[in-house]
Amino acid sequence: MLIARTSRGAGIRKPSRPAIRNMLANLRRGNSHLVLERTEENLEGDWYIQVRLRDNNIYELEYRDGVPAVHYQTLTVSLAKVTDAFIAWADGRTDWKAGFMWTNIGSRFMEQADTAE
Repeated sequence: MLIARTSRGAGIRKPSRPAIRNMLANLRRGNSHLVLERTEENLEGDWYIQVRLRDNNIYELEYRDGVPAVHYQTLTVSLAKVTDAFIAWADGRTDWKAGFMWTNIGSRFMEQADTAE
């Protein structure tokens, strides 16, 4: 099941494509973050795509596939590309990743996990 959450705390279970598009189109200061999470019994770890609209109107797009080692980030000015990525991710496709230059930021989270233990 998919769950969408905004930085204002609003959440939608099983969001439709139009709902995802609407939430992305409404990103702005005070509501600058959207997370789309996949929760299924057979999936271990954290599976999500998220975006934050920065103050300079650049979208910071990230995704994680289960474990911190597979956590990537990119920047874009294109809401259309962010929207396409969210919709494709929601559909379970992976082809959307090719449209960006990704940086693996998983080490940031692995260090946090090591410190917490």
